[in-house]
Amino acid sequence: MKDLILAIDQGTTGSTAALFSSTGQLVAKTNFEFSQHYPEPGWVEHKPQEIWSSVRDSILKTLKVAKVKPDRIACIGVTNQRETVVAWDKKTDAPIYPAIVWQCRRTSSDCEKLKKKGLEPKIKKKTGLVLDPYFSGSKMAWIMKNVESAKTLAKKDRLAFGTIDSYLIWKLTNGTSHKTDVSNASRTMLMDLEICAWDKELTKLFKVPPSSLPSIEASNHSYGETCGLDFLPDGIPITGVVGDQQAALFGQACYSVGQAKCTFGTGSFILINSGTNVPKSKSGLLSTVAWKLEGHKTIYALEGGAFICGAAVQWLRDQLGFIKSSSEVEDLASQVEDSAGVEFVPALVGLGAPYWDSNVRGVLSGLTRGTSRTHIARATLEAMALQNVDILNAMQKDLGKKLKLMRVDGGASANNLLMQMQADYLGCVTERPDVIETTAAGAAFMAGLGQGLWSRLDDVAAVWKSNRVYQVEMPASARKKRLVRWHKAIQRARVV
Repeated sequence: MKDLILAIDQGTTGSTAALFSSTGQLVAKTNFEFSQHYPEPGWVEHKPQEIWSSVRDSILKTLKVAKVKPDRIACIGVTNQRETVVAWDKKTDAPIYPAIVWQCRRTSSDCEKLKKKGLEPKIKKKTGLVLDPYFSGSKMAWIMKNVESAKTLAKKDRLAFGTIDSYLIWKLTNGTSHKTDVSNASRTMLMDLEICAWDKELTKLFKVPPSSLPSIEASNHSYGETCGLDFLPDGIPITGVVGDQQAALFGQACYSVGQAKCTFGTGSFILINSGTNVPKSKSGLLSTVAWKLEGHKTIYALEGGAFICGAAVQWLRDQLGFIKSSSEVEDLASQVEDSAGVEFVPALVGLGAPYWDSNVRGVLSGLTRGTSRTHIARATLEAMALQNVDILNAMQKDLGKKLKLMRVDGGASANNLLMQMQADYLGCVTERPDVIETTAAGAAFMAGLGQGLWSRLDDVAAVWKSNRVYQVEMPASARKKRLVRWHKAIQRARVV
């Protein structure tokens, strides 16, 4: 009996495999972390082989935990860190360079040169994206310029570029499928947002050979079947692929225009469903594809993201040694009622929306002899929430209306102190679902639709359940004062 959906959630710091029942319930999940590499200041890399190993290990462990055999898997859904780029040899499968991570800022000067040429307005009009190192196009251009084997393979039509979804599809299908979904393609800065196709002018501008790019498909397309793996049987169809933030929007059942979610992961990302029309932002936000279902019009979203969110807690853990596990930060921060004037701007890899300043670095200010680990931990959580306020305010300005409810998910959404801060600083009710792994859930739901386990979005929406609602407790006057302090800290960081 094939009654399970395998969701592969390949994230920035680890890979999660999750099994969902055909009724949409989470059966089991396992996460395996992998190494982050920082060869130079501002550079972030992954080893593709380590990513693949973590995916394999997480699937094997999840099957073991669930005590089920892989022949019960009806289909596979894939979701992934979006803008991270892998380049590999189509003939040998071997990556030709480490994966350049979405956080990596190595192409800042390249993007600045393009801005000085006046190309940003044209790029944003076509792609909905700002000209920033965050996106894949400049990363591919860097590889074409600096990795000699890329040029050699391109001449032989053996070069393959892809975001992580494409790389995993290639590996899962034993090199028989080089595809990506429309939501991931919309993050490359190479796709025309209106027609959802690779743009010849942009691929030429970034010197990316069109033959190296995957084909763009609907999110619930049939991407191929497993083949030649030592941990899954042949013939399991991959029927759902969607970028991680869009997957979370889908997994949160935000299927109507105006519904929004915020995912707390390595970074934090707010998306709001804008329907079948491409949204336009004048406030530093991004227009992006949310998803496209076979036979239906493309659904778009307005998005804003902060590069560092959960990664700030990992920084406290790994670099400063304040805590032994990320979950300890809530207890540490709860020991004080406020941060005692300490402000942390976690611009460890620059600032994302709505500022888009790649030159800013993190600033910790307001320190005194009385400052302790507890105050810095509290300031870190506050910063995670305050970044999202700037994004939501920009979003509300673009939309011309105030958001009344935001659904939250991701690992840090389990932090009750942080979620209450988020509701208070936003001045907006915040709601957490039963399953906070909504990125994986979104991939599973998409795959289930692709496989025909569900036929309508209403069927999927019925699976979603609320776990806790956080009401606004902070007075408007106190919120205003807190935001003034925060924006002063942002200004200081941008001057440094």
